[in-house]
Amino acid sequence: MTAVGTVVAIGERLRVQGWCLAGVVVLAADDARAVQRSWEELDAGVAVVILTPTAAEALSERLDGRASPLVVVLPP
Repeated sequence: MTAVGTVVAIGERLRVQGWCLAGVVVLAADDARAVQRSWEELDAGVAVVILTPTAAEALSERLDGRASPLVVVLPP
């Protein structure tokens, strides 16, 4: 059996805090600087990153053309 990578959620605390109930690592980041810092500190074992729309906007330049990790943006 192949090991599954970590799933991480980054964004405003109120939008991401519930994901911890599903075993997701939650990185609350309430401003663009915190979002960017969280992104930079991701481990190599992260397979999926769930972003709030605000977090995705803060990372827009870093997400272009990235193959890994898989990035999913929550609906507004």
